[in-house]
Amino acid sequence: MELTWHGHSTWHVTVGETSLLMDPFFDNPKTDLEPDDLETPDYVLLTHGHADHIADAGAFSDATLVATPELTSYCQEEFGFEDAVGGMGMNLGGTVECGDAYVTMVRADHTNGIMTENDASGGMPAGFVVSDTKPTQVSDEESTTFYNAGDTSLMTEMREVVGPYLEPDAATVPIGDHFTMGPWQAAVAVDWLDVDHAFPEHYDTFPPIEQDPEEFESEVKATGSDAEVHALEADEPFELES
Repeated sequence: MELTWHGHSTWHVTVGETSLLMDPFFDNPKTDLEPDDLETPDYVLLTHGHADHIADAGAFSDATLVATPELTSYCQEEFGFEDAVGGMGMNLGGTVECGDAYVTMVRADHTNGIMTENDASGGMPAGFVVSDTKPTQVSDEESTTFYNAGDTSLMTEMREVVGPYLEPDAATVPIGDHFTMGPWQAAVAVDWLDVDHAFPEHYDTFPPIEQDPEEFESEVKATGSDAEVHALEADEPFELES
């Protein structure tokens, strides 16, 4: 599995021959890329409807959309998406097969106005667990699994469900504070998830969420977690192995 962070919460994930783009938003100071610089992925995954997560979704409308039914409907009307998993999107708790990847939608604790309009709901916000094998109750040490927590506060579902049952090898968690978890809560999340690799996201995009990722790394160590923290350079791929 190859992971590439494009700044903020935008991730490009490749599983086998399948490419997935999460929360496309290239108007951030970390990336040097524009949407036109990327080939259209096979799938676009949207955690929720805020502008800093779907602003550039329309540039990839030829992809198959993975989002809640409410957000799927909005993106079909506003951005011209024609294909969506299941025809209408998916919902929390579901797992869908996306080419060589399996995508499980899990909850995130956040708000979800579409394009930041508080009177337009996008349904529940979400996170995604992406794996190269189908999740089952039988542990598979050969599988490789990546968890994108989305915009969220700390929640016990990470400790009680995502960590022990979906068994991610790596997780990206927001550290910006103010709108999401800050470094110390994100560190607790990493500890609860029991991952080998942790990546900070959703920070340094605009003033309220300026953070030093070294503080996040220090907080992770303080929990006693063995996770290796990677504050990635934008647009540089990272090879994830189980």
